[in-house]
Amino acid sequence: MSHKRIPKRKAAIAAGGVVALGAAAILLPNANASQDGASDDAAAAPRTLKAGDASDLASQLQGLLGEAFAGSYYDSDSQQLVVNVISGDDNNVIVQAKKAGAKVREVENSLSELSAGAQTLKTEATIPGTSWAVDPRTNKILVTADSTVTGAKWDRLESTVDTLGSGMATIKKSAGTFKTFLSGGDAIFGGGARCSAGFNVVAGDGSPAFLTAGHCGVAEAAWSDTEGGEPIATVDAETATFPGAGDFALVKYDDPATEAPSEVNVGGGQTVQISQAADAAVGQEVFRMGSTTGLADGQVLGLDATVNYPEGTVTGLIQTNVCAEPGDSGGSLFTQDGLAIGLTSGGSGDCTVGGETFFQPVTTALEAVGATLGAGGAAGGAGDQAGGEEAGAGDQAGGEEAGAGEEAGAGEEAGAGQEAGAGEEAGAGEEAGVGEDTGVGHETGTGAEGESGLTQTN
Repeated sequence: MSHKRIPKRKAAIAAGGVVALGAAAILLPNANASQDGASDDAAAAPRTLKAGDASDLASQLQGLLGEAFAGSYYDSDSQQLVVNVISGDDNNVIVQAKKAGAKVREVENSLSELSAGAQTLKTEATIPGTSWAVDPRTNKILVTADSTVTGAKWDRLESTVDTLGSGMATIKKSAGTFKTFLSGGDAIFGGGARCSAGFNVVAGDGSPAFLTAGHCGVAEAAWSDTEGGEPIATVDAETATFPGAGDFALVKYDDPATEAPSEVNVGGGQTVQISQAADAAVGQEVFRMGSTTGLADGQVLGLDATVNYPEGTVTGLIQTNVCAEPGDSGGSLFTQDGLAIGLTSGGSGDCTVGGETFFQPVTTALEAVGATLGAGGAAGGAGDQAGGEEAGAGDQAGGEEAGAGEEAGAGEEAGAGQEAGAGEEAGAGEEAGVGEDTGVGHETGTGAEGESGLTQTN
């Protein structure tokens, strides 16, 4: 995360603007009548949407459909919003959702029933190493148990799921262990702990600050940009939340003149402009940047997830299949078009075998700490100084040939890279990238330690 000078190069993934949707009151009446003689079927055809726009439309439809709304998800292949509805005898809810531009699917389980099931799990099966979140794609609660949930613990979890009734929940076993991704080492340093900074923000009092994971904030009060260096930022103790209703903390720069640009460093001197914070959508493609493993990508699997860490239960998280490792805690989760989505909390697995990773939603963290992010002086992400101008593992990163390589995306080595870490070879893996045309080099990484602050914090 840069805090000294403005970067020279910007990643191409920040180029696309987000087209804002109108309010439901505008969308729906306009859809009631066919235009230019178009058929009713054509008028009700699902709209092609960006993930951020789909999330906005889902929020509008949730208010419009009321109890009939049973969740939604983004189909990234068709670029359509899929809305689950409980139609009952009222076919009008289906008509309304279709006219708003959504693809409608009738399902059995209502949100209230799924919420009641989740409450039962909380009451009867709050076991360290377990998590649960509603999966709108299956219209069920996805329950995950890590490798520590065995014997009587497993029997208790399984029997609790059985009491929910057929078709209400599924259980998935994870090979790893749920843990927060805090580690001793480099990036941002607090005593013997290492984390990653997430997004630069403007605190409620107008001072520059950044968001990171709450378990980092409760572990240490003062943070430095170099190992053993002087602190440059201090945790606002009143905001540090972990465990409980989230995993976030506000860390204020000690120097009020600190420049804190709204960017995420993706390695090799490349940055992604962050325009604003946004809610996640199930099915949405997202990218994570962290100080240990660099750049990785994946999809959102569930919202409002509950995770039972050894330290306690955390609620309201985003569940993904993006990999992460110790030291990535607090790092940025964002979209290709520059929306801030989450802060790395924890999970299981690593960037070699994969696993589940949970994220604190940025929108709820901002609301809780009273900070702002995005255009107009607020900021988020990593700047030009992260890792220095020569940062990155690839000699082409940030240069004329920078791109995602032949296998653009998070390839076989996406996430960790052969020598992944905070050192000179740290990176997102040989094939890691944000997309075919993004301009993020195939050797993208956190890079070698540079001349400026928060060198390996993203």
